[in-house]
Amino acid sequence: MRIAVINGSSRENGNTENLTNKVITDIEFTNFVLRDYSIQTIVDQRHTETGFQPVNDDYDQLIEAILNHDIIIFSTPIYWYGMSSLMKTFVDRFSQSLRNTKYNFKELMQQKTFYVITCGGDKARIKGMPLIQQFSYICQFFGAELNDYIIGEANAPGDIERDEYALMKAKQWNQFFKRNINQNQINRN
Repeated sequence: MRIAVINGSSRENGNTENLTNKVITDIEFTNFVLRDYSIQTIVDQRHTETGFQPVNDDYDQLIEAILNHDIIIFSTPIYWYGMSSLMKTFVDRFSQSLRNTKYNFKELMQQKTFYVITCGGDKARIKGMPLIQQFSYICQFFGAELNDYIIGEANAPGDIERDEYALMKAKQWNQFFKRNINQNQINRN
């Protein structure tokens, strides 16, 4: 069971990143920090005869690495009631992957288990629901489900440490992942 964290925060050590770190403490995972990659915005060529033209950036390398994982955790702060621009640019490029003949992107994504971790300011658990719904629809498009999510209420750096509900849920996820990783190792032997 390989876990990929797709970190869409533009701020290092922000609340969303810190909450995500609590989930993956003492768990083997691959951290894909989108701010460390060059990902161009999409030029929509879905309906052209030739399809998408190659783009000279890091997206193809990144998506190929992510596809080697079983669990995908989208980790993004809530920006203006949605995902960060880094995450949105990354997700928009899924359209290009769908037309790429190197792999069956939709079928591969259908086999993944998806989670979302996000943080926002005041009343984030209400105001963040459109973001959760968006990720749910993205998963449904692939024929998969959004397994679970955590919405933390935090604004200024370090605020997440006061959100007892989000911290409790992060701890539960951590224990769940540890149990399942151990169980998978037992089943392989």
